[in-house]
Amino acid sequence: MTVESPLRHVLPAYRTVWRWHFYAALFTIPFIVILSLSGIVYLFKAEIEDWLDRPYDNLTSASAPAPLVAQIQAAVASLPSGRFVSYELPRGPGTATRIVVRHGEESSRVYIHPQSLAVLQTVVEKDRLMRQVFRIHGELMLGDPGSYLVELAASWTIVMILTGLYLWWPRHLRSLAGVLYPRLGGGRRMLLRDLHSVTGVWISLFALLLLVSGLPWSRFWGDYFREVRRVTGTAVARQEWSNRAEGAAPSATSSGGGEHAGHAAGSAPARTGRRGGRGHAAPVSPATLEQLEQLDVVVRATQPLGLAHPVIIAPPGGESSGWTVKSMTANRPYRETLTIDGKKGEVLSREGFADRHWIDRVVSIGIAVHEGRLFGWPNQLLGLLTALGLILLSCTGPIMWWRRRAPGSLGAPSVSAIPMRSDFLFAIPFLAFVTLLGICLPLFGASLLAVLLIERVVLRNIPAVSRWLGLRTTAWATPEPSQVS
Repeated sequence: MTVESPLRHVLPAYRTVWRWHFYAALFTIPFIVILSLSGIVYLFKAEIEDWLDRPYDNLTSASAPAPLVAQIQAAVASLPSGRFVSYELPRGPGTATRIVVRHGEESSRVYIHPQSLAVLQTVVEKDRLMRQVFRIHGELMLGDPGSYLVELAASWTIVMILTGLYLWWPRHLRSLAGVLYPRLGGGRRMLLRDLHSVTGVWISLFALLLLVSGLPWSRFWGDYFREVRRVTGTAVARQEWSNRAEGAAPSATSSGGGEHAGHAAGSAPARTGRRGGRGHAAPVSPATLEQLEQLDVVVRATQPLGLAHPVIIAPPGGESSGWTVKSMTANRPYRETLTIDGKKGEVLSREGFADRHWIDRVVSIGIAVHEGRLFGWPNQLLGLLTALGLILLSCTGPIMWWRRRAPGSLGAPSVSAIPMRSDFLFAIPFLAFVTLLGICLPLFGASLLAVLLIERVVLRNIPAVSRWLGLRTTAWATPEPSQVS
């Protein structure tokens, strides 16, 4: 078992960290539960979407597919004032053609039967099931304010994990029981404490990786990071991710970040109710029609390249003949962006993972890990166990707090009044670490300053509130150096 000094829990340094851990947890626990549950669903995004799309991936027909231009015209004609946005390269025979059409302020994914040109389904992009989960996970369905809240919660969760590791760190280790695995024979209180600390230790590294890798998608930190890159000369013209939510599906010409720029209940995506109707050709200007007819050339040039699915093809803008072809696989190191001449089928440019700035490569790897796609099902399993572990911590922590708290008080660790030698040795590196953390996580730094200011100026001067929050200092006897663990 681990041997703990009886004075360990009253040392000012330890109590300061404990107090931070307590308040960080008090604020973040509701967000941790929401983000963990939505994150678990999003881990299986590809599998869920494949299951939802199964009626459109097993089509049968004896006839040959209609020309691609006819399929696009059928999709465009199915929506008022429709405009062609992008075409998804089919994964194989028997699959419906996916075409994204812009109409008004919305973008919809239209499923076209490749032989009959029937409109099998129309789904508004922002209403798709995984898009809703994505919005819950990244912005709590609140837009920019929700993104700020998620970032603030993520920043304080990082603090909670780091302070938790400090509290867990064994001072006099004689056994791994209670350190790396829970003690089962020590009673319910010890078991609960061990479940909390041991689970936290095992998931801490991957949880920190998930939290840090999610920051580039947040509104404030994403802009902050972009500005740092501009100042340091590491910015690029088009980065691989975006911290702005997009209603439309990621097109080949977009940065691709919208699918996780802001990461729902229900069993199926929202639908427009258009089913089974035969598509009719939309009036297309000669120039546009000529451009659409180039899609066959682009598809024939793309198919042998072996790009990872889904592969999105978008038409050129203006008078250019260069179509944009982009692999939008969730495993981002395998993403590629190409420009293909629609008249000749020649590859004009090709950008792969190795061609990107090293910062973009690191962020892309982090995103792939975050979404559970970098190394297959083990990545998903690791993400699932981490999310479940965070939910467990969010349950055991409040239970321990509720059992420990005195009636009529919040139950926060009290502030020590007597400075000690260990306190001064602790203060300098602690302040340096907090300052560095505040620079790296500006919303954490700003909120910390606000909390300290309110505590010092307002709350300490209201006796009842000060006692309830544990701000009334407690004098502790100074232990001998040999007693300090």
